[in-house]
Amino acid sequence: MTDILRRGRLGATDDEVDGFLSSFGSDRRIFGADIDVGRAHVVTLAECGIVSEDDARAILGALDEVEEGGFDALDGTHEDVHPAIEAEVVERVGEDTGGRLHTARSRNDEVATCIRIALRDELLGGMRDVLALRSALVDRAEETDDYLVSGYTHLQRAQPTTIGHHLLSYDAALERDFGRLADAYGRVNESPLGSAAFAGTSFGIDRERTAELLGFDRPTRNSMDGVASRGFAVESVSSALNASVTLSRLCEDLVLWSSHEFGIVEFDDAYASTSSIMPQKKNPDTAELARGKTATVHGALTATVTNLKGLPSAYNRDLQEATGRIWEAFDAARSSCRVLAGVIDTAGFDRGSARATVEDGFVGATELADALVRETGIAFRTAHHVVASVAEQTDKPTADDVRDVFREVTGDALELDDERLENALEPRGCVESHDSYGAPGDEGLLDEARDALEADMDTLNSLEEDLELSEEMLNEAVEEIR
Repeated sequence: MTDILRRGRLGATDDEVDGFLSSFGSDRRIFGADIDVGRAHVVTLAECGIVSEDDARAILGALDEVEEGGFDALDGTHEDVHPAIEAEVVERVGEDTGGRLHTARSRNDEVATCIRIALRDELLGGMRDVLALRSALVDRAEETDDYLVSGYTHLQRAQPTTIGHHLLSYDAALERDFGRLADAYGRVNESPLGSAAFAGTSFGIDRERTAELLGFDRPTRNSMDGVASRGFAVESVSSALNASVTLSRLCEDLVLWSSHEFGIVEFDDAYASTSSIMPQKKNPDTAELARGKTATVHGALTATVTNLKGLPSAYNRDLQEATGRIWEAFDAARSSCRVLAGVIDTAGFDRGSARATVEDGFVGATELADALVRETGIAFRTAHHVVASVAEQTDKPTADDVRDVFREVTGDALELDDERLENALEPRGCVESHDSYGAPGDEGLLDEARDALEADMDTLNSLEEDLELSEEMLNEAVEEIR
């Protein structure tokens, strides 16, 4: 220890401490949001008579110049983007004017508002990415609606279905994922601006007005909660993770189906790669990477929750570490979604290879048992025993095989004509007879998927239109002061 002390002080250098405290590098994501927050805040200060219109006009002009210069023109020695922007404003119009920008607000409510604006954009983008993938799935499902393929449970051939029905199962899951993102958006879209450090302000501000100008549905109800809460981030990242898990499951199926053993799907060259040493290989790398990026989203959620779990009220610097995890999660989830939309859109599905999976393995066993129940009136468990006994003897039974085993098990002759019996054994007949709601034989399944897709697109368009209207409102308010 004495030798260490002789060499100089313990701990980090000044530069290292500055870097440790700084979030400047990752604040690029909220640069535009901070400019808009500044505009809305100054407009409202002027409308409430807290700053003069002349000062407001000068500050708004300076903010325009800062925006035009861009993030890279800012002084990166500041701890974060917020004082960097304020310093640029002060430099342009002087402290007596520019210094009024921060009246009735704190960096605490400022950053919380900026994060919500940027996250709001990520949620909308994520919703649009999900819709693009769903559109590709529905289109390809329509093309492959009559491509017979075996469904699997426990990775064992189970019952016949179609590739179209299989693809629509992921559309249905992604519809729920879209709904989670939309639900999260509603709780993100509340404005903390005006909460100040956490106890509000004695200035006569109008929080409803700034919320309106920035496209928020409402101000946050409690000023302390407004700056301290990051539950909206947990919910948003959790929604991204749910979607990522759906994508990962889709990827797993695609990877299996693209193998030589299945041969059901071939990736377009743009979404595959070859081996560095084995020239015959075509690897589904994009699906594997999308599957792997689910771990990144999962890690981001874990880090965010862990970061927040022990924090006292109100604002704590720990929250700075949570912000970067939000962007990591959405970058990974959204890129995976966009890539998989391309994979599905360009993939080649092989009807023959898919059909081969229903040619053996007795995948019509369940339908045969159901047919015996319907046609003979025996209990399902008895029919299950009959068909299990048939399966022990052959995986490609004939009508005669079924009749023989039926007599052995029940002691009675099977009163079922060959046509109905063979239809129960034939994969196409199995699929067509399974016409209950949501099943592969449900003729309305595709139409319902398209209707749901259109409804969700309307929801997204409505949310985006609301933001466009608020942007126009902010611009008009700024111009009125100018």
